[in-house]
Amino acid sequence: MRRATSGKFVRTITAAPGRRSRRRMREIEGMLRTVVLTALLGLAGVALAAGQEDPYGWLEDIEGERALAWVRAQNQRTLRALEKGSDHAGLYRRLLGILDARERIPWPALRGGMVYNFWTDEAHERGILRRTSLASYRTPAPAWETVLDIDALARAEGVPWVYKGSTCLGPEERLCLVSLSRGGADSIEQREFDAARKAFVDGGFFLPEAKSTAAWKDADTLWVATDFGEGSLTTSGYPRVVKEWRRGTPLASARTIFEGRAEDVGVWPFAIETPEGRYTLITRLPRFYVADTFLGLGSRLVRLPIPEDADFKGIFRDQVLFSLRTDWKPGDTVYPGGALLAADLDGLLQGRRACDVLFEPTDRSSLNDVAFTRNLVLVSTLDNVHSRLFRLAPGAAGWTREELALPGLGVAGLTATRREDDVFFFSYEDFLTPPSLHFYSEGGAEKVKALPMQFEAAGVRVEQHEATSKDGTRIPYFLVVPWGFVADGARPTLLYGYGGFESSQLPAYSAIIGAAWLERGGVYALANIRGGGEFGPRWHQAAQQRNRIKSFEDFIAVAEDLLARKVTSPRHLGIMGGSQGGLLVGGAFALRPDLFNAVVCQVPLLDMQRYHKLLAGASWMAEYGNPDDPEDWAFIRQWSPYHLVREGVRYPKVFFWTTTRDDRVHPGHARKMVARMLGMGHPVYYFESIEGGHGAGSVNRQRAQIKALEWTYLRKMLR
Repeated sequence: MRRATSGKFVRTITAAPGRRSRRRMREIEGMLRTVVLTALLGLAGVALAAGQEDPYGWLEDIEGERALAWVRAQNQRTLRALEKGSDHAGLYRRLLGILDARERIPWPALRGGMVYNFWTDEAHERGILRRTSLASYRTPAPAWETVLDIDALARAEGVPWVYKGSTCLGPEERLCLVSLSRGGADSIEQREFDAARKAFVDGGFFLPEAKSTAAWKDADTLWVATDFGEGSLTTSGYPRVVKEWRRGTPLASARTIFEGRAEDVGVWPFAIETPEGRYTLITRLPRFYVADTFLGLGSRLVRLPIPEDADFKGIFRDQVLFSLRTDWKPGDTVYPGGALLAADLDGLLQGRRACDVLFEPTDRSSLNDVAFTRNLVLVSTLDNVHSRLFRLAPGAAGWTREELALPGLGVAGLTATRREDDVFFFSYEDFLTPPSLHFYSEGGAEKVKALPMQFEAAGVRVEQHEATSKDGTRIPYFLVVPWGFVADGARPTLLYGYGGFESSQLPAYSAIIGAAWLERGGVYALANIRGGGEFGPRWHQAAQQRNRIKSFEDFIAVAEDLLARKVTSPRHLGIMGGSQGGLLVGGAFALRPDLFNAVVCQVPLLDMQRYHKLLAGASWMAEYGNPDDPEDWAFIRQWSPYHLVREGVRYPKVFFWTTTRDDRVHPGHARKMVARMLGMGHPVYYFESIEGGHGAGSVNRQRAQIKALEWTYLRKMLR
């Protein structure tokens, strides 16, 4: 029996099958190829019992010869099935054209009085770091100066470098540490770079490949957290030791200034540059969502006395800004979870806990982002999953607040700020409005850049609905329907979700979805399920650990609501999610295979009995629980996709993909799931990209390949 739904309509924003016998023959041929491949690989349909050795554990050997041979065989099979025909080739060209288009916004970073931008195109697939003046940037055709060419560096050194950003010493921001990754992995190599000379510094600071973080204390001193050798990393694979490293001395002689514990998530040094001076700090995470922040005062480190589950936002005019995850009562006043507070730094250190409340949440509003200029605190919030933007300023009578007008009910981002003055950039977009960039100064806000429409949106409209989850909670979701839509249950529909780590899913513009799906008559749905941050910390906490099943129930409730509204039917309904979202869709199809006919499972977590033993997995136990604890495993087992799949059940033909260079979520999750399902006789698709890190590729042609495969698969399965 299908559960009743609310049926509430919140708001609207305007904007030839083959023969059954042939389709059956194709299915039989596919099954025969799967049987042959399975036999050749020696994969038997084995049930995975508690405590039994995993028969597919060998696929966790990331670059093992046997594992990579298996990957290549799977890739070839998937490419043969999905790349044939002109439809895929045309889609690939269309998507690559979108990714490589020169008509894009060159997103700004304000640094050292200049505007910096990292840019990729057909001629620079790995990208160039470039700069121009603020005045030039605001013109239609800025005069760019190339600062660093990553393609040239990759060719010269024979390494597939991916630019991962830079950390510069303020206020001049001339000396920088440039972060470079091999193939897009999280591990980086850091080199000192002189932005004025546009060259790496001979004999300058250099950190070899590791999951490092470094902060400038001054021009000749770094605070460094890296792999210093045996015992210097946590069980999550992040540094647990911070050292002070002086220029001209070997890294091995750096002085230890802080040590975390092996069981911590990690420690990270950072610096904050303000008009009043530079602050150097260290954050230690005992576990996710719990942190100790230490401030450097002379030769001492002093812990900031804010709640351990607070989110430190920064320092503004000698005030500490932080948001709360739970209610806090330091004295007679109760500050609510989700609030943004400001407290005098000296007062905090002397034991005073009086705070100004800069934002207080409601049931349907939450804090999204905070940024700073010289005299302003900029705050973006979410109100029923659309943005509002405010500028706050302290004064003798308290804080003043002004709301900035936005073009619609979409999402705004605080794109670039600087501490020298009060100018800043913010962005706006929604499902049907391409991103635009706005410059704010004393004269007000002006639009300075805008992306042109990249897909045909005439007649497309956006609706916001609510589904009712198993426990009665109302779950909002967005629905994007194409021109001519009729609710007859026959429309190909894709439902996307994430539901974890307090990450909000927002109504953003996607030319890829528009070109590959909406233009072809597909419906797109975006679920705002618990586990995310759409309604603040409480929305996230409602689906943590033993309550994690609620994120799956919410997602399934949205799917059922789509069916109840006759938007689509199980034959035409597909789901997609990546990383935590890969876990979500993996669990959803295993729990309710009757609801879906297509699943795109991207760089996923799937084996939840071993996730904490693979790469960075140990850092996520605050989110999921500890599978080594029998009480935790009892609830994890309910939604671990690797342990839910069974022989004799009809599952959708899932498309799994991951990357070999993903050093965050181990590729063994996807590999083993595919091997296990094949061993049970369940046909699936699998593709593994060599480059890409925890994403769809290092360069646009790789990203376009993955995206073209995804959408070709969805069209094939849901038509």
